[in-house]
Amino acid sequence: MSRRLPWSSNRPKSLASEALGQASNLPHLIMSRTLFISDLHLSPDLPRVTQGFLSYLKQAQGATALYVLGDLFEAWVGDDNLDDYNVAVINAFRTLSDSGTRLFFVHGNRDFLLGEGFTQATGGTLLPDSQAIDAEGEHLLVMHGDQLCTSDEKYMAFRAQSRDPAWQQMMLEKPLDQRLMIANMWRMQSKAMNSNKPENIMDVTPEDVVRVMQDAGVKTLLHGHTHRPDVHALEVAGQTARRMVLGDWREDSGEAITGIADAQGLRLETWHF
Repeated sequence: MSRRLPWSSNRPKSLASEALGQASNLPHLIMSRTLFISDLHLSPDLPRVTQGFLSYLKQAQGATALYVLGDLFEAWVGDDNLDDYNVAVINAFRTLSDSGTRLFFVHGNRDFLLGEGFTQATGGTLLPDSQAIDAEGEHLLVMHGDQLCTSDEKYMAFRAQSRDPAWQQMMLEKPLDQRLMIANMWRMQSKAMNSNKPENIMDVTPEDVVRVMQDAGVKTLLHGHTHRPDVHALEVAGQTARRMVLGDWREDSGEAITGIADAQGLRLETWHF
């Protein structure tokens, strides 16, 4: 199903190299740290977010690991979509992984066709939909978070379909230009449908949060998807627990709520760009 991306050491001096050069004066933290981001929705239509993302990768050099928890792109229709923009993003990730920072990716609802070719080219690893990890002494569960929005039955039906290997193979066999048209149609349909949905069904279902945390044996869940960054206290198996929500990257305000784990613990931080 996945298609291999050709990797070349002759990286184009384009958007990525320019932005990384501009970010060279950003401080590098000395302490060991693991970083978490989600919901960038990268697109040529979001130049400020793109520049902010590339600057973020520059300052991430030296980190133990970077976890990208879904919706990296506004749409990803297959690893063969190698336009200049996508190649610049790939090259920026490769620069980070070549520096020694480990890269991990989780599928979101916009980039579920991201495959082995992309991860090979970036030097990253694709994780399952949910994964328990240890980060700088913190034991937590990471995921995109859309699987917890179980009250949205129409979306959950689409999610089940879009994660089916046979359905994905059928999509990837379509010509690239057709896949791009389909993705654009999905975006328009999703925007129209979400505008008429009650707010509560587009958020996580509390009972499912408790269930997945209990099954994973964790007291901390970190996810994105809802674009509602916050830290929520809850109880899991009779113990105090927390659900931490990363934010989306905002073109208008030039900021994003990201996650960091270091000697001070796991917390949310605002990245300004």
